[in-house]
Amino acid sequence: MLEKPDKNKLRKKRHQRIRNHIHGTAERPRLNVFRSLSNIYAQIIDDDKGITLVAASSKDKDFQGYGGNVAAAKLVGESVAKKALEKGITTVVFDRGGYIYHGRVAALAEGAREAGLKF
Repeated sequence: MLEKPDKNKLRKKRHQRIRNHIHGTAERPRLNVFRSLSNIYAQIIDDDKGITLVAASSKDKDFQGYGGNVAAAKLVGESVAKKALEKGITTVVFDRGGYIYHGRVAALAEGAREAGLKF
């Protein structure tokens, strides 16, 4: 009998390979993306200290509408960028989280770039 591969397990392996090359510092923290079927989340993380500096998601109180589409991802990207700029963070390292840079992940990145983050 054939077994289907566990897509999330494969994504986690890809993410681990990416994380072997990407590391967030205090000067240039890591912008991490996680997407579920109905929401999208973004965090800016300082890996040296192991803390989250800024976070935004489609589940925030000020977010309106459905969180599982491209428009929502762009709004979350803009939101995380605005919060980062308020804290003085201008450049980040983008961590796509093992996802393909396409659709919602790309929209989040474009929204963050348009709002002023550099990566």
